[in-house]
Amino acid sequence: MVFATPLLWGLATPAVAADAIVTDIRVGKQDQQTRLVLELSGRIAFNAFTLADPYRVVIDLPEVGWRLPARPLPARTGLLKSLRYGLFKPGTTRIVLDVTGPTRISQAFLLDPGGAQSYRLVLDMALTTRQAMLGKPQSKPPTAAAIPPKPVQKASLPFAPPLRKPAAKGQKPKPRKRVIIIDPGHGGVDPGTLGRSGTYEKHVTLSAARALKQHLEKTGRYTVKLTRNRDVFIRLRDRVAIARDAGGELFISVHADAIKNRNIRGLSVYTLSERASDKEAAALADKENKADLIAGIDLSNESQEVTNILIDLAQRESMNQSARFAASLVKDLRKEVKVLRNTHRFAGFAVLKAPDIPSILVELGFLSNRQDEKELRTKSFRRRLARGMLTSIDAFFARIEEAQRR
Repeated sequence: MVFATPLLWGLATPAVAADAIVTDIRVGKQDQQTRLVLELSGRIAFNAFTLADPYRVVIDLPEVGWRLPARPLPARTGLLKSLRYGLFKPGTTRIVLDVTGPTRISQAFLLDPGGAQSYRLVLDMALTTRQAMLGKPQSKPPTAAAIPPKPVQKASLPFAPPLRKPAAKGQKPKPRKRVIIIDPGHGGVDPGTLGRSGTYEKHVTLSAARALKQHLEKTGRYTVKLTRNRDVFIRLRDRVAIARDAGGELFISVHADAIKNRNIRGLSVYTLSERASDKEAAALADKENKADLIAGIDLSNESQEVTNILIDLAQRESMNQSARFAASLVKDLRKEVKVLRNTHRFAGFAVLKAPDIPSILVELGFLSNRQDEKELRTKSFRRRLARGMLTSIDAFFARIEEAQRR
């Protein structure tokens, strides 16, 4: 369960995102308080609020630019454990501070330029009790409010093609383009895994997804939609909703893993299972399913409707189709890239739980392995990946069309 205690801090003068750049972030400890200071090129409006389970302080800004000094982000200072930032949604940048315990925002304000200093956003945090933090019911901030769920669609027969006008007499019907959804994992304020050389998973997955989209669309047989096409955070439930709203017939989520054993390398493919195939797969699924918590979102009041879509509505036929596609994909990718020995695995990824779309999750490799990390950043790897996946995707839809002709 996640609880939110919002504190809204507004400024009369609205920000112009293009004119606001964050030039530095500093954190220091003063007596019993921890102070965060953002150096800014212009005046902005902001919201700040706290979340529990885990304890976090969240700051929402307009969509700003970043020009930080070449040094690590602040960490392990006073109440602060770690800090991350990124585009939460178009128009909103989010900063998430992981803190050591129940925290209150004692004050937050903007200082005008003075002398050699620019605008400064100052936020002071103090330790409090959990009871005090959660004791006063307040409305959630607009930026953290849950999106009203769409009505649950009635599932049609799996893979039933949409109705189309019959071809004119003497003409062959024009082949229908199949709709494929590619989901680049993580993004924005949720960077995912960090590689040995500083490579972010969110960048690797987006580059691979774009390359695969381009390769598939060149054939003229597929319409391909990305769940995100920029460095922005997308909720797990919204990734599934994007696929269903677009009429997706195949969902491919793209990730890159990390593990303590840095010698392990290679690609793997996951399909949905309520029971993971091994402890490693279970731990990975648990980590990925917490992405909404990482990004500073309050999920305590999610509707049962949305929860059911993410957790309870995976249909057996879709799961079977997913498993068959994964098995074929492993064979084709084995010819193109390095794969794990136990390549096809099973785990309870929330992003794979669309009720009527065959879905797989591809872990491209291990950013914790130096060789994998180097390969994942190359165009040649992305070309080989796209080539192997196209072969399997063609075969997947050929089997479906053959079954429909019977």
